[in-house]
Amino acid sequence: MPATNGTAASTLLDVIRFLISAAIFLASAAIGLLAANAALDDMSVDATSFIIVVVVFAALQGVLQPFIVKMARQYAPPLLGGIGLVTTFVSLLVTSLVTDGLQISGFDTWVFAALIVWIVTMIATLLLPLIFVKRKVSERRASSET
Repeated sequence: MPATNGTAASTLLDVIRFLISAAIFLASAAIGLLAANAALDDMSVDATSFIIVVVVFAALQGVLQPFIVKMARQYAPPLLGGIGLVTTFVSLLVTSLVTDGLQISGFDTWVFAALIVWIVTMIATLLLPLIFVKRKVSERRASSET
């Protein structure tokens, strides 16, 4: 069945929203990984493969979170409150195994890396949309005043 103009516009808007959400998620993952890399001596993110590390890490978080939520709900309900932290840890672990660009050594570093990346990514995910919207509103006000 052919799409009507309203449906096409709605689909385009959905795609734009998805792309903006993906960009914010990737940016927040990058900020979280950079923060942990800067704070922890036994963690290193290779500059040449940084983008690959960010994309793999973010993709793993997106894919693993629903799976981990389902598993926790079924087998370990008390973990439901810490799903983001568990997902971050597992995503860091798998990313370090499948890429050469992320190295983490030492139990303490693994714990702090997961905490730092989780907290910074969470804050960035909350703040980046606000910054983006504020900038767009300022641009529109400036263009409407001229």
